[in-house]
Amino acid sequence: MMKNLYLISGTMGVGKTRACQSLKKKLKNAVFLDGDWCWDADPFHVNDETKQMVVDNICHLLNNFIHCSVYENVIFCWVMHEQSIIDNIVSRLDSANCDVKSISLICRSDILAKRLERDIKVGIRQKDILVRSIERLPLYDLLNTQKIDVSDLSIEETAEAIAAL
Repeated sequence: MMKNLYLISGTMGVGKTRACQSLKKKLKNAVFLDGDWCWDADPFHVNDETKQMVVDNICHLLNNFIHCSVYENVIFCWVMHEQSIIDNIVSRLDSANCDVKSISLICRSDILAKRLERDIKVGIRQKDILVRSIERLPLYDLLNTQKIDVSDLSIEETAEAIAAL
């Protein structure tokens, strides 16, 4: 059976997780992995060892989902702002029987700023995320992915746009 493998990238605050949660409900026999769940630590250390660890965790889980006969649709999202990140993950997956759909969620910087400021205000995110996230927006234009501009889309509309690909 051919499976669908959705690789959803986007900067922090663009709405990846919520859109993927909605997509999971729209698709038949779907499973969802957020890459952040594979690297939830306090304190959060970013170095070569932890970067390798998180990719190993992600690939292990995604391959388990791909090999499980129950799932027809495997959804993964993470901040993948460089093509090398996507390529590294895909190269480690048993995706021969998968239709791999690599998608970037993008939006206007003013919309992203409003979303992040709302999250900062309610304590979901730290203040330093605003500059880092907006700075990364142009990097998504360089990726070999299908782009969906979510600036004016609801979460449901974003999930529908992904499902239509």
